[in-house]
Amino acid sequence: MITDHVKRALRHIENCDDANSLEQIMKNARERGVIEVRDAAFRRLCAVKPSAEQGTLEHAVWQSIYALEEALKDERNKTTLLARTRQKIGRDGEQKTVRDPVLKGASAGFDMLIERGMPDLTFEALALKFPARFDADVLEAARSRLSQFD
Repeated sequence: MITDHVKRALRHIENCDDANSLEQIMKNARERGVIEVRDAAFRRLCAVKPSAEQGTLEHAVWQSIYALEEALKDERNKTTLLARTRQKIGRDGEQKTVRDPVLKGASAGFDMLIERGMPDLTFEALALKFPARFDADVLEAARSRLSQFD
């Protein structure tokens, strides 16, 4: 049963664009064991952190990266950056950074997102969300890998 307090918190989270506020909400909800609020704040934080324009592949890629980094931070109680992924984006851009692991096979990031119930943030899901940006072989590999988790 969802209490009025939880409902208010969820409404606040929906409209919150302040990363620091969302991080504090996550911390408080975790301490109080209110998983629904913590998860909503986590998802919203991952959506507001990227500086790229919402609705673009670039935004979605950074949302995925932030989700993994936040999950690792939550588990390890320390900041963990995906340095190699960030470097690859700097060298090759977001599109190639998505394409390469999708074609090579399931990455550690893929497995981590699946384990944490975030298949929509895998690079495979991103490729399928932006099909015009990827070749048919990438889309087929993405479909095939994600079909195992339907």
